Amino acid sequence: MGIKQEFGQKIKRMRINRGLTQEELAEAADLSQRAMSGIETGENFVSAETLDKLVLALDTSTEELFATDHLKMGEDLRQFIDAKLDIISSDPTKLAIVYNVVKSLSKE
Repeated sequence: MGIKQEFGQKIKRMRINRGLTQEELAEAADLSQRAMSGIETGENFVSAETLDKLVLALDTSTEELFATDHLKMGEDLRQFIDAKLDIISSDPTKLAIVYNVVKSLSKE
């Protein structure tokens, strides 16, 4: 998947999470619904001006918009978690919190 498609999916997720229709977001960003559809499907990419409008319309930041931590998969996630556990392992309070979260997630 290319950057245009990833970006479009991120815009769509953020729009849905905010309870907006595609038409509502297009209007808030001063775009046509056709242009908004093209962005969400990855057919079109945004100009800097359109990016600014989307950031304002979605009440977000460019950092959040381009964050890709959610794209980490499998072994990358495991390595990230292991590294963070190494950092907090000397803090019994944080370790207990992690234990309780993992325990609650593993209940069947």
